[in-house]
Amino acid sequence: MNATFRHIAAATALACAVILGPQAAKADLLADVKAKGEIVIGTEARYAPFEYMEDGKIVGYSADLLALIMKDMPGVKVKRVDIPFQGILPGLSAKKFDYIVTSVTATKERYARYALSVPIADATVAMLVRADSPCTKPEDLLGKTVGSQTGSAQIAALRQFAEKMGGKDKIKAKEYVAFDEAYADLAAGRLDGVAQSFPNLADVIKRRPGVFKIITPPFGPKVYFSWAGRKDADSASLVAFFDEGLRKLMASGKMKELQQKWFGFSMDVPTTLPVPVQ
Repeated sequence: MNATFRHIAAATALACAVILGPQAAKADLLADVKAKGEIVIGTEARYAPFEYMEDGKIVGYSADLLALIMKDMPGVKVKRVDIPFQGILPGLSAKKFDYIVTSVTATKERYARYALSVPIADATVAMLVRADSPCTKPEDLLGKTVGSQTGSAQIAALRQFAEKMGGKDKIKAKEYVAFDEAYADLAAGRLDGVAQSFPNLADVIKRRPGVFKIITPPFGPKVYFSWAGRKDADSASLVAFFDEGLRKLMASGKMKELQQKWFGFSMDVPTTLPVPVQ
């Protein structure tokens, strides 16, 4: 490269640095969201009472939490993208959303790959059976067919339970795109049980009294539901914004108030997500 070309290249680089300024060195998703006046939120709106559709709107426990937190980001419109759970985390990785506000069970694998929020609720898994079922404990489902959601932590917990009881073939796990389909098959006698997180099952019992019952105690380790962001430097500010908002709702008692509203009971959740063991 001769002196003339070196001079042109240096001048071009300097001009780009001046034009791009500090943004060339560091991107900030929170600042970008505020600048464009919109945040894109990924949601699975088929997971009552956390998030579901009612009169054309996404409502539920998480929707109420989100609305309160977004008061600290005035002027920013919330665009919620409703897709099946199987596409939620891949969509976040592909940057189809800025953040996920849906019930993501905190597992060891997800903890390593995503910036999971502080807990929003207990996610420990239990069994749902028909009200007339003779089953009284999780072990009674051995040799039977139990449904759960494809790609969920709940179906993983079900398979781990079967392995613990002697092998994965000890329970026939049937997968569904959405839990509502599994509940319908259970009511119709096409399933013997459904493995789902306890708070969700409490809502099912409330909505359909006399149809189902929950087998207690729950099985598997103590786990929590979280929201999720990307685990990169660009997203750190937005992740911190939602964590701070959730902690404020915990401290004020508003989170427990909303749990009473949507679940009929409150849950003790830590202000920092414990490292998942599974």
